[in-house]
Parts: sequence; C-alpha cells; structure tokens
Amino acid sequence: MKITLIGGHGKVALLAEPLLTQAGHEVRAVIRNPEHGAEVEATGAQAVVADAQTLDADGWDALLAGSDAVVWSAGAGGGSPERTYAIDRDAAIASMDAAARVGARRYIMVSYFGAGPDHGVPEDHSFFPYADAKAAADAHLRGTDLDWTILGPSGLTLEEPTGRIDTAAASSGTVSRANVAQVIAATIERPGLAGRTIPFNDGEQEIGAALDALAG
Repeated sequence: MKITLIGGHGKVALLAEPLLTQAGHEVRAVIRNPEHGAEVEATGAQAVVADAQTLDADGWDALLAGSDAVVWSAGAGGGSPERTYAIDRDAAIASMDAAARVGARRYIMVSYFGAGPDHGVPEDHSFFPYADAKAAADAHLRGTDLDWTILGPSGLTLEEPTGRIDTAAASSGTVSRANVAQVIAATIERPGLAGRTIPFNDGEQEIGAALDALAG
C-alpha cells in the first residue's frame, strides 16, 4: 500500500517506518522540520515536509492524494493548549476529512489508553487539553465512513520490543514504543480490524495472534 504517516519523526514513527517499508509498503513520512529528513529516509520512508498545523483543506487533499492508508502518529507533545488543540484535534480532524475526500480509505489513529469523553482528567490539569483534543478527534473518526482503527497504547517506554501485548487489560499499564510500532505495522495488514478501538499494554500474547483474535 501507499501509506502517508503523519508525525514521521516521532519516536514511534521512526520505529514503525522500517517495519512498513520492509513489508513492501511505500511510506511517505510527513515531517515539519526538513532537518529531520535524512533520519526519516534512513528508515526507507520518503520524507515529505509539511506543517499539519497550517495546512488548509486543499493542502491536506494534495498531501494525501493517492494514498491507500493514513497513519496518524503526530502530536503537539505538550506545551501550549492552543497548539495541542490545533494539532491533536483540528489537524487530525482535517486529515480525516481529507482522507475521505481523496479516497484514502484505511485510517490508523494512534490515540492512548483511556481516551474518550469519560477520560476523567480535571479541567485544571495540564493533561486536560490533550485528553480533550484526543477525545474529540477519536469521536470524529468514529463518525466517518473510513476503514478506521484506533490504537490505544498505554504509558510509553523505551524498552526493547517483546512482540507481545495484552488487549484485554482493564487498566492502563505500560507498553514499549517498539511494540506500538509493531502493532501499527500489523494493523495495516488486517482490514478486519476496521471499526475497532484497541487499548493495549505490554503482555504475553503475540501481537499478530492478539490482533487476529480481535479481527475475528
């Protein structure tokens, strides 16, 4: 497939890109800073410079045109609430609408464990804008007719990949970024996961088997 991955220089993205390219996909990794291009292209992906925060509808359409799938792995990374809403809510929603317009049917959203309107984060907490933005973006995605899958990794670590996760946990734990990258690559290969939200921690079940069980 031709995959456009938004947030191409993120820690998870840099681990997912070589997995996707080695699987035979063409990956266009969207980055804001051109200085990150060489690092991205070392993964086998093509670096595409664009600022998700400032793209208009035509810009989004041009960016996603010809794509079979979109992976959203971008984030404001904290900082001002304004930027958090601009990236994690508004830009994410704009990308979904563009994907629908240009026919990029498969859409993988990297969200987080516990995301949703009942996230429980107090409004005066610094995490609230992110939680609120992700809840809105995920809800918008569920309302589209895209073949979407929402991934909900728990607390991210830099541990080595185990290739094993737990999709049945009732509460958030931790998961390595490398395992998240493997889940992204495996989800792309499983169209039967469309319409599913998958929260997960590190665990004992092999990633492919865990996802196959969910895909039915």
